[in-house]
Amino acid sequence: MAPAGLLSLRHYGASPGSHSHDHFQILLGLSGALELEVSGRGVRLAPGGGCVIAPGDRHDFQSSRGSVCLVLDTTHPAWAQCAVQPGNAAPPADALPLARYLASALQQGRPLAATHGPALLLEAWLQGSAQYNIPPRDASRRRSIDWAALQQWAAQQWHRDVCVADLAAQVHLSPSQFAARCREAHGMGAMAWLRDQRMAQARLLRSGGMPVAEVARRTGYRSPSALTAALRRANP
Repeated sequence: MAPAGLLSLRHYGASPGSHSHDHFQILLGLSGALELEVSGRGVRLAPGGGCVIAPGDRHDFQSSRGSVCLVLDTTHPAWAQCAVQPGNAAPPADALPLARYLASALQQGRPLAATHGPALLLEAWLQGSAQYNIPPRDASRRRSIDWAALQQWAAQQWHRDVCVADLAAQVHLSPSQFAARCREAHGMGAMAWLRDQRMAQARLLRSGGMPVAEVARRTGYRSPSALTAALRRANP
């Protein structure tokens, strides 16, 4: 990749999973809304919004109705001045009309946009940085997890082996991000949380008088004796 960077128009939809880059990635929203999680912090990228993702910042995204962004991938070190906080979503005002122009130029195949656009975008961003009032990163803006809905989903999956990646996929997070959020919310690892859900359902079915063999079958234990042993361990 050239130091100036590579400009492109990208369409976003379902989450591809968490990843990181060894370069800066700058996104400016053109249409639709893009939900990002950058280093554990949530960002909603609406049209006109911007986001500077620093090298090494793990990030994930999704757009339920589709989103189009102007994206710059660059190794230019000056972008470090613009990435004071990962997930910054308030680009300088001068960058917005420029981004719209560059997007239109890329669609029409104008070569100067691809050649000079990255440098112009950096210049506009840096010139506005003196007035750049970066708000504190707010953990409450992270992508929320509907734990009740996840519990209901898990309760229907005991017939198969469920792993952390399966749970994470349900809430559009990477396995590592989901594990961290689970420990933060429940004080336990993701697999421990999953085992607790299965045990809770087994207890509920047993309390209703269901035979041990049927409870074991419904909750995914290998045998009635395996369920009995698990119940004993949980209630020493």
